[in-house]
Amino acid sequence: MPNAKAQRIGVYPGTFDPITNGHVDIISRATRVVDKLVVAVAVNGGKEPLFTLDERVAMVEADLANIQTPPGTVIEVRPFDNLLVEFVADVGAGVIVRGLRAVSDFEYEFQMAAMNARLSPKLETVFLMASDRNQFISSRFVKEIGRLGGDIRHFVSAAVAQHVRARYELDA
Repeated sequence: MPNAKAQRIGVYPGTFDPITNGHVDIISRATRVVDKLVVAVAVNGGKEPLFTLDERVAMVEADLANIQTPPGTVIEVRPFDNLLVEFVADVGAGVIVRGLRAVSDFEYEFQMAAMNARLSPKLETVFLMASDRNQFISSRFVKEIGRLGGDIRHFVSAAVAQHVRARYELDA
């Protein structure tokens, strides 16, 4: 009697400070590759995030609430503050999903994939290229534009734009 196909679980880690349309695009496309995607929101205090971990998790959950996924595919949002390969093992995943925007991302991501493979040899990293409309979006640029009062609505959801403006105490 054949065994049921094993569920493919992937983890898409990031700081998501804040979540951008580029992140949402990668998440949406990753659901075509895995059966369950855990969006792992990193504590990452070293980056001095604009938003708290709880705020970032809530923004990610809100932005993903209405995302279209293939039938049977599940997206779960979870915070994490341990080694990524440990978190991946804890959730039973075998794949790390990473987005690449430009050639400049590749060297860092390549090194991280190699390090994670050394720490957990059965773990695979899958790279998804950013779509052309999202290649230049980064949370860092969104925060900088928002801090200076620029219009960030092309880069993030309306709700996230409101959170950024409120954080910088600009007229929402």
